[in-house]
Amino acid sequence: MPDQNPLFPAFLKLENLRVLLVGGGNVGLEKLSAILRNSPETAVTIVSLSFLAEVRALAAQNPRLHLLERGWAEADLDAHDIVFAATDDPALHRTIVAAAHQRRLLVNVADTPDLCDFYLSSVVVKGQLKVAVSTNGKSPTVGKRLRAVLEDTLPEELDEVLAQMTVIRGRLAGDFANKVKSLNAVTAELAGGKAYESPTTKRWRRVATGSLLAAGALLLSRLVRRPE
Repeated sequence: MPDQNPLFPAFLKLENLRVLLVGGGNVGLEKLSAILRNSPETAVTIVSLSFLAEVRALAAQNPRLHLLERGWAEADLDAHDIVFAATDDPALHRTIVAAAHQRRLLVNVADTPDLCDFYLSSVVVKGQLKVAVSTNGKSPTVGKRLRAVLEDTLPEELDEVLAQMTVIRGRLAGDFANKVKSLNAVTAELAGGKAYESPTTKRWRRVATGSLLAAGALLLSRLVRRPE
């Protein structure tokens, strides 16, 4: 069997977690932007000796971002649930990981897959639909290219489809097997199958077909009837 990606996929409600980001430079900005892009309600504490102007601007616009302009301290871990290490100091990253693991905290370390407990995926968002692409840390470039392909391929209307399918699912009656059959009928046309017909439409189609057949039989009988 070929090697497979062993990562367990999960989507976190990050706004329910206390996030610590160590690093206020370019890498820190990249991590912060990814967090806010996917979970804009997340509260993030950012510790750094200095901050880019872009980081300060984001903090000025978002009261959930808290800047601490100083060096990282081990006590910073005590009030947080998940950690992002995003500095240019590999030795500091190893120290952060060791201290975080003592507290059973998950850590993402920039550009160092071997130290990461989790990775940030390339993400495609179409309204409520979110698709994450993982290469198991092997090639972020490939992940980004796949994301670009999916962004171009998946239509924006998918969000409307999701909303409609939720309504349909809520209205379906019967047990689970019947619901699956009904959903199959609804989605058959998308897969190139027979289009879905509501019970009312099906009933009137049968009535119309029967009437046409009866009319055809009557006309045929008159055509073949011999004059007396």
